[in-house]
Amino acid sequence: MITRTRSAADRERTAVGLVLRRSVRTLGIEAFYNDFMAGLEDVLTAHDWALILQVVPDMSSELDAYHRWHESGRVSAVLLVDVLVPDDPRLELVDELGFTALALAHPDDAGGHAVLWTDESAVIQGAVDHLVALGHRRIGRVAGPAGFSHTQRRTAAFLSAVVDAGGSPSVVSADFSREGGAAAVNELLDVDGAPTAITFDNDVMAAGAVEGLTARGVRIPENVAVLAGDDSVLCRITRPPLTAMSRDIHAFGQLSARTLLRLAEGGARTVIEADPPVLIVRDSTAVPR
Repeated sequence: MITRTRSAADRERTAVGLVLRRSVRTLGIEAFYNDFMAGLEDVLTAHDWALILQVVPDMSSELDAYHRWHESGRVSAVLLVDVLVPDDPRLELVDELGFTALALAHPDDAGGHAVLWTDESAVIQGAVDHLVALGHRRIGRVAGPAGFSHTQRRTAAFLSAVVDAGGSPSVVSADFSREGGAAAVNELLDVDGAPTAITFDNDVMAAGAVEGLTARGVRIPENVAVLAGDDSVLCRITRPPLTAMSRDIHAFGQLSARTLLRLAEGGARTVIEADPPVLIVRDSTAVPR
């Protein structure tokens, strides 16, 4: 690992780079990253730093972005999101290129980098506990892409929590999009012993699933309860409004920026646990009928 102290030349490159492997269409309606980047920019702007965002379709394009930033000298620090397991090529590359880096990932998945992480097990446990308390035992999960470290940790926690409660879990992966959420929930329901409650890794997939369920005549929450993994305006305007695991994403972005700036000024690599989400109960979850 490389320990860096910013030189005078470094201080002329006061920009943070963030690469998102997402479709532009999905990103446009995903409240998480809009709120997150607003929090980042609040702190960075106050310290005369800039945020440079690159949206790319795949890992190869993301790696190219880091090489271009290094060659141009535009960026001195990077945020790594959606870390892959078991081997994420970015972890070694950003050190080789000399970037200050902060990973939003579990410490065990970040290759010795500074991390800001959320206890995914606690998040999932809170969601499952709510559904079990209502009487649900057949519980489904629409997860994000299976290669992401946070997806794998959430899925492992989900399977354990449902089984420990004496329930029957089922899991389908999707791509965070509305269309992906609708397709995944159809897959979960088109089997014997279909779930009576379904959790989603984000708000967009949950809202898409509600549209799909309504179109096939499934009533929410009478026939199927729905619980979103992120809270947003989308959860509040969907009919019925969606029960969600809610956290202050704007504050999370601010904390990410403050942590990265400390690292860029020569601070030691640290492990910081973010505040956990809290459950906001709305009309999309109820006792199974």
